[in-house]
Amino acid sequence: MVLVTGRRASGRRRGRNERQSVSQLAVGVTTAPLTDSEVEEIRRDFPALQGTVNGEALAYLDSGATAQRPLSVLDAERDFLEHRNAAVHRGAHTLAGLATEAYEDARATVASFVGAQPDEIVWTSNATDSLNLVAYGMVNASRGRGGATARRFALTEGDEIVVTEAEHHANLIPWQELAALTGATLRYIPVDDDGIYQATDAAAVITDKTRVVAIAHVSNVTGFVAPVAEIVALAHQAGAVVVLDACQSAPHRRLDLPALGVDFAAFSGHKMLGPTGIGVLYGRTELLEALPPFRTGGSMISTVTMEGADYLPAPQRFEAGTQPVSQAVAIAEAVRYLEHVGLDRIEAHEEALAERMLAGLATIPGIRVVGPGAGIPRAGLVSFDVAGVHAHDVGQYLDSKGIAVRVGHHCAQPLHRRLGLTATTRASAYLYTTTAEVDRFLEAVGEVRGYFGEV
Repeated sequence: MVLVTGRRASGRRRGRNERQSVSQLAVGVTTAPLTDSEVEEIRRDFPALQGTVNGEALAYLDSGATAQRPLSVLDAERDFLEHRNAAVHRGAHTLAGLATEAYEDARATVASFVGAQPDEIVWTSNATDSLNLVAYGMVNASRGRGGATARRFALTEGDEIVVTEAEHHANLIPWQELAALTGATLRYIPVDDDGIYQATDAAAVITDKTRVVAIAHVSNVTGFVAPVAEIVALAHQAGAVVVLDACQSAPHRRLDLPALGVDFAAFSGHKMLGPTGIGVLYGRTELLEALPPFRTGGSMISTVTMEGADYLPAPQRFEAGTQPVSQAVAIAEAVRYLEHVGLDRIEAHEEALAERMLAGLATIPGIRVVGPGAGIPRAGLVSFDVAGVHAHDVGQYLDSKGIAVRVGHHCAQPLHRRLGLTATTRASAYLYTTTAEVDRFLEAVGEVRGYFGEV
């Protein structure tokens, strides 16, 4: 593969006062999809999208895995590192104070983004880390750590943990481990032949034995949007804690986590125009205060003796060690970028592109799309199988045309096994995806079977 990075038109990195051409977009209460001209304006903020791959203009349709970053996010992190870089919540000098202020301001920005309070937001290394934090906190509670307040999280034999058959491995394996370490039973909500499920399916699995319900808000394979409100009601009626994997929803649609009623939620910076190395855990205040930490060390303690330690209140009690400070600054800038464009408009834009992909794929012989059909709400991603051609070969052919997609089981092997597939090809859109890129993608997919001699 030959990758050529596009050169910025100005030949230099834009300053903070001129970095956002998106600032020229009209901002209002409209929920209409972004127009082609608005998307083109947005794209000018993303250096990676100006490049070519294998001699073709890059069509980046893999934002479901990792989103590209706008200049404003890149500039925000660099500006912090150049002018305010220091350890937070430790030093008494001016630079440490500025770094701490930036770090906590970022927490407040992200909290507001999801309708939460700052003390309900824990910085982690990624969403996987966030989910493990909750699961292993429950392991510690089950071992008696955390005292009386933590007993609400203690599991034992006879208790049940409920997930779905469609979960990403990051929202499955931690709960498998929790079950194995506590003697609890892991159960799952089955999906149908399209890879989706209904609230009635959940009602048949959630019982008075259920202690934890962990689900994805949006499937990273099918784009299915879960009936979260109904599942929260079922889980809370049973006295269970609800953990939401919001990795495919937080970057793409407006979220109010307290209004959804979930107890914990996790998402990652790198899927929402931010950097790698930072994730977010949302938790209701009283639950974070009761959950024992599982990662311990510096920065999360109030008093330490040779016999034991007392921990700081949440969220600091979960942030042991050196914190991801510049990454927090960058994810906050990504939030500001998304809010300026408008989450409602981004969601409408992506749904329109998904419908375009579905309609186009339906006209190509030998294509099987998984997930909700046309007319049923789905996120802006589409996964499909090409008859007679392995997904990896499909991806390589598309890459030769400059089109980046995801191939494989997408960290969801049980779901693919249920669908009778080993792997699929996934195209995922974002605010910077154009209709022209979708059309290029459809044209290339239409050539795949002929190229490999399957027609």
